[in-house]
Amino acid sequence: MSSLQLVEVGPRDGLQNESAVLDTAVKIELLDRIARAGATRIEAVSFAHPEYVPQMADAEAVMAGLVKQPGVSYIGLVMNERGYRRSLDTPLEEINFSVSATDGFNRANLSAGVEDTLGFIENVVADEARFTTATISVAWGCPFEGEVEPGRVVEIAARLTVAGIDELALADTIGVADPWAVRSMIAQVCAVIGDVPLRVHFHDTRSTGLANAFAAIESGIGVLDSSVGGLGGCPFAPNATGNIATNDLVYMVQRAGYETGFDLHQLNSITRWIGTELNIQPPSFVARAGGFPEVHTSL
Repeated sequence: MSSLQLVEVGPRDGLQNESAVLDTAVKIELLDRIARAGATRIEAVSFAHPEYVPQMADAEAVMAGLVKQPGVSYIGLVMNERGYRRSLDTPLEEINFSVSATDGFNRANLSAGVEDTLGFIENVVADEARFTTATISVAWGCPFEGEVEPGRVVEIAARLTVAGIDELALADTIGVADPWAVRSMIAQVCAVIGDVPLRVHFHDTRSTGLANAFAAIESGIGVLDSSVGGLGGCPFAPNATGNIATNDLVYMVQRAGYETGFDLHQLNSITRWIGTELNIQPPSFVARAGGFPEVHTSL
């Protein structure tokens, strides 16, 4: 049986766009429940400026209070030098650097130009002992600059590869990609990154998230981001709704024979619980409908 690695991003990308700011203890419980449901990599916190992303203001406290589960790697999102310094005081196994494909989004999201952010990543990644990912956001389209030329994404990917990152990720931050564009971009980026693994991050803003995930898997990608319940979005991207739901992705790929390590029943239970904590109905279809229905025989 083939396997896929799903990186659970709900505790970071999921919570950062919700209006409710959860208590630190609830965030820790969410991380614990997700780990027990089968996650092996979890994006746990972000070191964004607390004024702009108050949902992530307690990143250090979350990591200090977390009892790590064996076999689980915890990831922190870093966007600048100040955030990087904050991350050094936490027991994270991985760092995910963020850079945008456009200056417009990079300035809105990171308060810096793309060149400045790339320079920062290049300056620190070579001496970083933790596993490093660099995510190129708005890789398929930008809310401020529109269409993104694939050549620009390829150029940034090549530069990050030379810098020495351990993994590259492509993010459809505003959910505008389609399966054909996904296949094309993956082929072009893979041609310049050599042996560096490629990971993908899709949003379901226009209901193409699972189709794009399918296209990525068919293109040979084995690492995909998803968010429990389909929570999330980017606070700096207008109308950017949630990530693809871990529940829905797990259902789809497990039906196709892929192993993910996740327990779907537990994911659905987590979705109901965190929805209550946030006072929302998470968008995951599988969380509402359940897995493949049991056969009932009438007497």
